[in-house]
Amino acid sequence: MASLAAVQAQETVPPQGGAVSASLCADAYLLALQPRAEIAALSWQVDQPVSAAPDWARHLPRAWPDAERLLALDPDLTVFGAGEGGRAAAMLERSGYRTLELAWSEDFDGVRANLLALGEALGRVDVAQAAIADLDRRLAALQQRTAARGVVPRVVYLSASGGSAGAGTYVDAAITAAGGVNNATQGGVVGWGRSDPELALSLEADIIVTSYFTDGFASTFNRAMRHAAYRRLLDHGERVDIPSADWPCAGPRLIDAAEAIADALDAWAGRS
Repeated sequence: MASLAAVQAQETVPPQGGAVSASLCADAYLLALQPRAEIAALSWQVDQPVSAAPDWARHLPRAWPDAERLLALDPDLTVFGAGEGGRAAAMLERSGYRTLELAWSEDFDGVRANLLALGEALGRVDVAQAAIADLDRRLAALQQRTAARGVVPRVVYLSASGGSAGAGTYVDAAITAAGGVNNATQGGVVGWGRSDPELALSLEADIIVTSYFTDGFASTFNRAMRHAAYRRLLDHGERVDIPSADWPCAGPRLIDAAEAIADALDAWAGRS
């Protein structure tokens, strides 16, 4: 009983001050800019496979987008994911606390904007600008790799539910940055496509990109692991699986996903 009480105390009575993240996406941004000693709590999802948080961060107190819990944390700044602040953010602000809600993003421009906004809120604009400069350097390196490759492979993304991702998604942005052409986009898919066996049967690709199959959220909608229409894509000889922690949203690690896709494109081009 005493041991259980100690664990609960760690989760609900953190050090005062510092920055708090109330969402998985905000976790990634906060970890990219804020020193370890100045992060008071991360989201309740930090222990999930979809989190890229380092081991030390997984021992921090947990935060939910719940005003009462957040007030107990007494943070200097609370960071919410896009559309997640709501009543909790309003109550915090009425109580004199600072909040920041990240903007919805589906591309690298959005990543830059969120980094800068958070940097300004934290008083760490120089760190945010350095992170943006590093992102731009890595994107430029991907452009050089694309030019050296000399071919533009056809790429299709398949989610664990059997959906794909077309124009206007961060998956499309990552595929394009890597130097591939998203064949779902070419096939007319816009946004996050839902499970569609007929579409899956029509898509042709040189490389299949998957994610969330082994390190995502368990769901009854994970059809792609069972349905024959999707097995055609999953059994494709050229497949790269992106760690779900690299892109639970369009965050600072989206460039890692793009680089992993580029590695697969380079390998494919070398064999073609």
